[in-house]
Amino acid sequence: MGRSKADPALLAERRRLQISNAAIKCFSKNGYHPTTIRDVAEEAGVSIGMIYQYFSDKEELLYYSLSAVLNGYRAEIPAATKGIVDPLSRFCQAVHAYGRVQARSVDATTLTYRETKSLTRAHRDTLKQLELDTNELIASIVRECVDLGLFSDIDVETFTYQIVLHSHAWSLKSWNFAGRMTIEEYVDRGLRLLLKAVLTGRGERHFQEIRGDCLLSERTSLLETKAAVAR
Repeated sequence: MGRSKADPALLAERRRLQISNAAIKCFSKNGYHPTTIRDVAEEAGVSIGMIYQYFSDKEELLYYSLSAVLNGYRAEIPAATKGIVDPLSRFCQAVHAYGRVQARSVDATTLTYRETKSLTRAHRDTLKQLELDTNELIASIVRECVDLGLFSDIDVETFTYQIVLHSHAWSLKSWNFAGRMTIEEYVDRGLRLLLKAVLTGRGERHFQEIRGDCLLSERTSLLETKAAVAR
């Protein structure tokens, strides 16, 4: 049998990610403006010409690197919540999925706060829309929890941004958090604080029933305890 050919589009995307990851390292270490395409090529282990096969200039490379994080949310949140009927469980899983993307994207998130201003207006506007689209993945579940009486009648947009900013704090203060706890433990601590402010009486009772589906670090500890007892 002949060897099947790899998908050219998939190979191209892998190459873009390879170059993008190298760019994030260079931009984070040296700053966007001092970094050259040559620096990125050396970090990625590719030629300068290859970079220009995939990106027209350094600004487009920065845009791609920052948008990749937002696209990560758009992929991971639906995957994490697929098939979950209970809205409160779905909410918790969505927040955890957001946090996992953050944990993989510490440098890129920090870079977003530092260098978004270096993008063209068109690229900045596109990133803003991607952010709003990503936020809506969480906000839609929050509205469902409000409609079902699990959450109080809150400002959904503000509450969603509280979740976003709490997640971003993992990246912005990773020097403090990463050595003390896992991302799941960090998200669980935030969920306890956030839910305490919005759960109705009905929501609190339901949360206690499904607590293990919401607080993943607690569920892991419980499973480990059960496994130890079984041994």
